[in-house]
Amino acid sequence: KLIEDFMLLANKKVAEFIARKGKGKNKLTFVYRARDSPKEESLLNFSQFASKFGYKISMKSDRDTARSLNKLMADVEGKKEQNILTQLAIRSMAKAIYTTKSSSHYGLAFDFYTHFTSPIRRYPDVMVHRLLEHYLEGGANANAEHYEKLSNHCSQMEKKAADAERASIKYKQAEYLEDQVGQVFNGLVSGVTEWGMYVEIEENKCEGMIRLRDISDDFYTLDEKNYCIIGQRKKKVYQLGDEVKIRVKRVDLAKKQIDFSLITE
Repeated sequence: KLIEDFMLLANKKVAEFIARKGKGKNKLTFVYRARDSPKEESLLNFSQFASKFGYKISMKSDRDTARSLNKLMADVEGKKEQNILTQLAIRSMAKAIYTTKSSSHYGLAFDFYTHFTSPIRRYPDVMVHRLLEHYLEGGANANAEHYEKLSNHCSQMEKKAADAERASIKYKQAEYLEDQVGQVFNGLVSGVTEWGMYVEIEENKCEGMIRLRDISDDFYTLDEKNYCIIGQRKKKVYQLGDEVKIRVKRVDLAKKQIDFSLITE
């Protein structure tokens, strides 16, 4: 944690130094890591949901909200609701991008932020290293249009990498449960849609879906605002974070799909 905090501070200080080195036309071209403010409705929905677990999000200002979210992430560490609240917080945020425009990083509550300490040496870090070396040696201002084009490319490649990572995790989860069809597990509701309810198995973190049409005790519909599904006759509610018991119903390795059936009392 100490090393992580040091790296965050170092990235912040380098970005601040470059951003304030020149003004107007003399502003130095640099590669920043930026994240815009989230949509107010998404943030409000998340705040209301988090309050059900006893967490309070201050929304007095963007900076207060960012600090509250960072505190929440620290407070939920190691608790059963950690994965769910972390995922929802990320979903409520705007996508982080690389850019030469010195905009703020909302999630970290920093006015300026960059990346040059990544342990995997991603290409944006390399660009930052090269620009730092160039300026420290007294080099002229780099071409902003060229680096903005590279930054856009890096943002696109990051999304592709994240999608590939999710796909590989889904595949390995399906592979793991392929020979456990019929097994019963305890899980937590990790997502709800108009066609199904996602459940994450507590024991191994594998995630699958219970299709609403397969829940036989009622007809369930989605309440998107409250992250839950509601039975139309009995008013039974399944909400994010609820504990449920499931049986592995079907696994399709080629499609990376896992289906569960809900075990009711």
